[in-house]
Amino acid sequence: MSYHDFPAWKATRAWPRWTGSSIRIGTPVAAIIAVVTSLIGLIVLAWVVLFVTKGRFLKTPFERIASQMSQRQVRVGGDFQFYFNIIDAKFYAEGLTVSNPAWAGPRNFFEARAIDSNIATSSFLFGERRFNWLNLDGGKIDLQWDRAHQRSSWTFVTDGKPLDIPLIRRAIVEGTQIRYRDPKYQLSADIAVRTIRAAGTVLTNDIRFAGTGTASGTPFALSGALLSPNATMAGGENKLAINIRAARTVADITGTLPGATELEGAKLNVDVRGRNIADLFDVAGIAVPETRAYRLRSALTKAGSEWRFTQLTGRFGDSDLAGRLTVTMREPRLLLTATLATRTLDIIDIAPFIGYNPDLIAAKGGAGAVTKVGGTPRLLPDAPLRTESLKNFDADVRYSVRRVRAKSLPVSNIAMTLTLDDRLLTLSPLTFDLARGKVSSDIAINARRDPVFTDYDIRLSPTPMGVLLAGFGVEESGTSGTVKARIKMTGTGNSVHDSLSTANGRIAVILPKGSFWTRNVQLSELDVGTYFYKLLQGRLKEPVQINCGLIGFTVRRGIAAADPILIDTRKNVMVGRGGFSFRNEAIDLSFRADGKKFSLLSAQSPVAVKGYFAAPAIDPISSDLFVRAGAAVALGVVATPLASVLAFVDVGDAKAAACGPILAGATATAQRTTKGTPRDDVDRGTTAKSENGNRTKGQKKEQRKKFLGIF
Repeated sequence: MSYHDFPAWKATRAWPRWTGSSIRIGTPVAAIIAVVTSLIGLIVLAWVVLFVTKGRFLKTPFERIASQMSQRQVRVGGDFQFYFNIIDAKFYAEGLTVSNPAWAGPRNFFEARAIDSNIATSSFLFGERRFNWLNLDGGKIDLQWDRAHQRSSWTFVTDGKPLDIPLIRRAIVEGTQIRYRDPKYQLSADIAVRTIRAAGTVLTNDIRFAGTGTASGTPFALSGALLSPNATMAGGENKLAINIRAARTVADITGTLPGATELEGAKLNVDVRGRNIADLFDVAGIAVPETRAYRLRSALTKAGSEWRFTQLTGRFGDSDLAGRLTVTMREPRLLLTATLATRTLDIIDIAPFIGYNPDLIAAKGGAGAVTKVGGTPRLLPDAPLRTESLKNFDADVRYSVRRVRAKSLPVSNIAMTLTLDDRLLTLSPLTFDLARGKVSSDIAINARRDPVFTDYDIRLSPTPMGVLLAGFGVEESGTSGTVKARIKMTGTGNSVHDSLSTANGRIAVILPKGSFWTRNVQLSELDVGTYFYKLLQGRLKEPVQINCGLIGFTVRRGIAAADPILIDTRKNVMVGRGGFSFRNEAIDLSFRADGKKFSLLSAQSPVAVKGYFAAPAIDPISSDLFVRAGAAVALGVVATPLASVLAFVDVGDAKAAACGPILAGATATAQRTTKGTPRDDVDRGTTAKSENGNRTKGQKKEQRKKFLGIF
């Protein structure tokens, strides 16, 4: 094959020609070499110019380009240097400032007295951007959220993407301050970072910080440290320890972080203690009942928008607590979810849940629940519901109690489901065992309205009276009767007292057939003559045989009127009149028993229950009894001593009650005798006296039973 066999190749390929001892280059190759040579020359020239001038003339272009890229105002107030120190770039700036976005106010997002750094040129051009070392002197960082919690001052946007902050391999940080503000959650903090020094790839001290701030108006102080800075620099485990003190509360947080400033997936442990757990939740703007002194421990991790407290254990007062709790940061309100359990709940620790001061209860017993208002005792709690805090969060909480430690109160197995949805708080269901019976409740507290509107529905299933009242002198072995009850009312007001003071509805306690036996003075049949007769015969401890009974009240605007009180026993028909007031907690009731059979020694006078919820008083000596005693004396004088007995004779004409309406909890108008005729001896939802002590309008005067036509 000869050269002539490749005419096309021959025509297009320019071969070097030998001319003596030199080579002659074709035009394309010469052009490439010339361009490359020129570029190298320019680079060398630029390197020399930058090295000689330290790049100070680039100050203005740097400010312009940095401002455009960050969409912030970037300024250098003092000396500026940018040049290549051999290969890597040297950057130095004095008085560097980066502005905040307009919505964040006049403060700068970043300030520094001086920044001195070495930048890996190759990584900026071809890979992950990296500072080989950075010295920061007098830095100030301002971190803010907007009020809608949608924008942060540290989010830089370039081409629709957040600004990628370079890696820093070695650093010395001196006199740095961090300012944090979150108006939505009312959180602010000012933190100072102590000097951080690094030698090579090793930090010579822990990264320690301290500061103060406020959360929901509560001041706090914190201090802490990254205890493994060298591991942090190497990308290893980051040990963290923080101590926070606020509002009589101390919290220690220890554990590890995935990164020096990374919380996602952190493995932390929390140990928090204080005088009142409400202080702790107040910092987060969450309203919970107050407690006695407490200490809680749990594991803590962050997963997405959730802060998860797991393996929670501890105590509050004399009660234990265990379970898990999650706080989800969401819009428009954060969400609190929890599953909690208590093995033994001390009765004193229940006090805060219904508005009582647990410290007073612990110190004074039941007397600690009583206050004085206008010189009269008050028992109903008057602590206002914290409606403002209910705006900040929603909740879904399940709480159970195995046993309640209390005298004379056989309560166990409490189960409560609490939900809060935009200020609508429901306790439904709220159940507990009471003396082998069961209380079931559905309570809705609507704080969307002002004042708060509350709907109460509380039901007691048939419960043995002997067990229920054993602590009050009732013989369990001789009492076979049961009791069931229901309270159905609504009320308005921001406290329990205010809500009940405006309540409307009905209260009904039903006594089915059974026996009732007391160890103490037997006034259960309200028949003083029978009491003395049994006392003389030594038969005081004979159980009362109940056919059926109803203790009913109609409640209007906080005033409860008997409607009716009617108890049918084997020997008597007992009726009650009057009522009580939720407004001033006064009681004005009277009970009397009419015999079904002839009784020779029956005083048949009403027994009065007076006083207040906190200080009730029973008075078996009524004006009727004094009238009868006076009549007996008069008869004894004008006739014979035997005639004086006639004043205490009961002809036994009481009409037995029909048990159907009684067991149905019907009102007084529906009550009947066993013959089906309406009863005329029970009140119809009116009280004997109004709250101010005057008889209510239209109230019938109490009818006195006539004895032998004399009275």
